[in-house]
Amino acid sequence: MDRVYNFSAGPSTLPVEVLEEAAADMLNYKGCGMSVMEMSHRSQDFQNIIDAAESDLRDLMQIPDNYKVLFLQGGGTLQFSMVPINLLRNTKKADYIVTGNWANKAYQEAQKFGDVVAAASSEDKNFTYVPKVGKDAFRPDADYVYITTNNTIYGTRYNYIPDTGDILLAADQSSNFLSETYNVEDFGLIYAGAQKNVGPAGVTIVIVRDDLLGFAPENTPIYLDYNTHAKKGSMYNTPPCYAIYMAGLTFKWIKKQGGVKGIEQHNIEQAEKLYDAIDNSSLFSCPVVPEDRSRMNAVFVTGDKDLDARFVAEAKENGIVNIKGHRSVGGLRASIYNAMPDEGIDALISFMKKFEMENK
Repeated sequence: MDRVYNFSAGPSTLPVEVLEEAAADMLNYKGCGMSVMEMSHRSQDFQNIIDAAESDLRDLMQIPDNYKVLFLQGGGTLQFSMVPINLLRNTKKADYIVTGNWANKAYQEAQKFGDVVAAASSEDKNFTYVPKVGKDAFRPDADYVYITTNNTIYGTRYNYIPDTGDILLAADQSSNFLSETYNVEDFGLIYAGAQKNVGPAGVTIVIVRDDLLGFAPENTPIYLDYNTHAKKGSMYNTPPCYAIYMAGLTFKWIKKQGGVKGIEQHNIEQAEKLYDAIDNSSLFSCPVVPEDRSRMNAVFVTGDKDLDARFVAEAKENGIVNIKGHRSVGGLRASIYNAMPDEGIDALISFMKKFEMENK
């Protein structure tokens, strides 16, 4: 069977080159006589894998030496708890900007641990924009401000980094991690689930500044303390070995594409091409304000639920899959992460035009 064009929001398409290398290594990784899935996480072979993955990620993101890189489990959902547990270290106050489903879930979870408020929200317009806020939006004694840099479900992204003054900024970058350039030093903490731009589901990457470690309450379960993992080099317990290995292969692939800057330019071109097709269509439309549109998740609708459903079904027949919008909002969504080939964008646009002609 030929490969389909997979527009899933996650787990999502991976670079063919990465999959082929993983396949070649499957039974016998680099001559060691076993698969990565079989080797001990305490072996030198795996230590070399995780060390190389961290080194390449540091290089790609220019991560300063005073930041730890952690390879954890539990997905973004566990980070909804770990972030407040570890960062509510002084006043126990945190300000969240709620821009969609995942930001709201993080906000709701954080309220269990301290005085947590929504400093801004775009719920008033069904999360079709990102609020523009400055220092005056935040409580000056807040321990941190929290944002979700890309909204997977509603198709928005921050086109700026909020000025939080002296308050540290924490960011969920799960759905646009390594898709555009960021200055790591603008953040105290960044985390991202791997299953969008990095590899298969199973590993969550946390980048945290050294001086933020060691403040978890004494009764914190040991796994939920970032310091536990920082002191053990992400080896406190058995890590998600194979997912880390796949992430490492993807980091090397990104380097071959010109690094994050090269990937970012390619993503801009792909997104502009798709949004142009949507905006010039008489059938499809995008509800998101243009300046806040995600480069990773393009949402669009026909305005007719039955027609949307027919589009999804016929797209699948044409090798274009996982194009249905999130169950909470409906419509259509094309997730165009780093590994989406140009041919996939072209195939989708071609099918959209064909579908429009047949459904005037």
